[in-house]
Amino acid sequence: MTKKEQAAQQSQQEQEEWLRRTPTPREGQVLGLCEQRVGGSRMKVRCMDGKNRICRIPGRLKRKLWVREGDTLLIEPWELGGDEKGDVVYKYKPIQVSYLKRKGLLKDMLEDEF
Repeated sequence: MTKKEQAAQQSQQEQEEWLRRTPTPREGQVLGLCEQRVGGSRMKVRCMDGKNRICRIPGRLKRKLWVREGDTLLIEPWELGGDEKGDVVYKYKPIQVSYLKRKGLLKDMLEDEF
């Protein structure tokens, strides 16, 4: 096997690993799209349930999670004021977003974009 073939095989294995470990929304969680950074680790997020929320990055993830506009996120709405506020639980990588699209979880959000 040449080095190019080994590198291609390794990248294929990495992609499969990302797909296996892609977290899907559980009960009480929704998918969302970051629309605008507001500042102070807060952002406006358009969620799949049709609501716009002000979401924050919790302290345990502040230094690990860097979010930009247009990123797909896993959001956990607050128990009190859950229609308006929430926490960011996870940021999906582009390969994971394509996996979610194939599974049909991002269908509604894609129709709103175009």
